[in-house]
Amino acid sequence: MRIKRFVGGSLESNGYIISTREKGSCFVIDPGYEPKKFIDYVEKEGLTLIGVILTHHHHDHVGGAAKIRDYFGVPVMMHEMDAHVYKGAVDRQLRDGNVLNLDGEALRIFNTPGHTWGSICILSEKSKVVFTGDTIFDTDLGRTDLADGSPRDMEESCRSVIDRWSNEYTIYPGHDGSATMKQVRQYNREFLDCLK
Repeated sequence: MRIKRFVGGSLESNGYIISTREKGSCFVIDPGYEPKKFIDYVEKEGLTLIGVILTHHHHDHVGGAAKIRDYFGVPVMMHEMDAHVYKGAVDRQLRDGNVLNLDGEALRIFNTPGHTWGSICILSEKSKVVFTGDTIFDTDLGRTDLADGSPRDMEESCRSVIDRWSNEYTIYPGHDGSATMKQVRQYNREFLDCLK
């Protein structure tokens, strides 16, 4: 998988453009800031944008979605539990277990509540990558003290979903850098505490 990361805003939020081949299809994930940078990259690379996927409803991950949607005429997708909170248009409400197709590569949607009710992770078994939003980072977990956060839900997401990913998988989170699950299991104390 080809992964282009953009970092924006005072919170240094990560947004991504993912594709599998030159001049193929692509998805935008979490365009929080500077939508023009996403638009320019898609056009410069000759890609065909087929959708915008939002991992959760917080502004630093969704701020540029509407402009990209309107510019390309593509759907915005978000989990149904966050869609009613998001102030923009959601064209497809996602559910746990949904599979999106990226030029033949399957992207599986996992609902991982804890940071928000409708937080999702997007997993490609073929490429062994997971886009985790603000659920899990390299050395800690997402906040659970906001309006629809839940420490109990986060613990369950870690136990029933994230801990099943093999060490070879690489996470691409909503902030900070990427990390393998092997590194997460070595250095992410908050994750390890959830498994006790």
